[in-house]
Amino acid sequence: MSSSPEGDGVTPDAERDASSPSDAEPAPLASAAAEPARPPSTPEAPDEPDETDESAASAEPVESGPDPGRLRARFGRPFEAGDVIFREGEPGTEAYLLEEGRIRLIKKVRGAERSLMVLKPGDLFGESALLGGAARWSTAIALSRGVALTLDQGTLQNLVERNPAVALRIIKQLVGRLRDAEDQIEIMMLADTQSKVVNALLKLAQQSRGAGGSSSNGASFAISPMELSTRVGLDVDTVKRAVQQLREGQYLRVADERLEIPDIDALRRLFGLLGLKDEIRGEQ
Repeated sequence: MSSSPEGDGVTPDAERDASSPSDAEPAPLASAAAEPARPPSTPEAPDEPDETDESAASAEPVESGPDPGRLRARFGRPFEAGDVIFREGEPGTEAYLLEEGRIRLIKKVRGAERSLMVLKPGDLFGESALLGGAARWSTAIALSRGVALTLDQGTLQNLVERNPAVALRIIKQLVGRLRDAEDQIEIMMLADTQSKVVNALLKLAQQSRGAGGSSSNGASFAISPMELSTRVGLDVDTVKRAVQQLREGQYLRVADERLEIPDIDALRRLFGLLGLKDEIRGEQ
């Protein structure tokens, strides 16, 4: 990884997925039957364990526990805030699984840098490099100190083949990325700044309700100003002003980096009114 002045894992479940059964081979059950019989005159010691039971117990496969230290020692790549993990256009040979910290993906569009997304622990990124010969389509910059696990094509393929749960998680994440990209296209087509922010909040609220993190007609979810600005394609200060206007209108409440929408229907009605205002402007 290279360092740059620019500056915002396998989770325990994934580590369990990556863990493999113990290499110890169980003793075959036939070994107990092969033991010579004791002479009848020899009394059996009361505390001596039954050899057949021992063989049966040893025949059960033994699952080894997760070893985060070994995974990090083998695949871990630490980084500091401001480090460039990879640059757009560079040849890529490894994907990364973020274990700790936060990473921002940016892309140059007509000479200007645009934020694509902010990654959190558990996110896979740089996966396009696993296609073979593909160039990086974005730049990854560390927003904080952390650790990412590096996965070359063979390692990831082996991980997926041996752990269906890992494969399913990766598929779900890539599907989520596709959904987010479609949402961003829809938001970019809106002209009004407030409409962009409200539309993004409605989509986040819908996702939160789908995950069971909402009340009957409300929703609550964690998102930082930078993450929200990335979703709507606006700078952070503009997003903060839009959010403040919504707070003043009592459409949402803010606590730290968590937003609470008490009435989704009210916010949806506001979005409709904003769209009507845009239509009226277009006709003038």
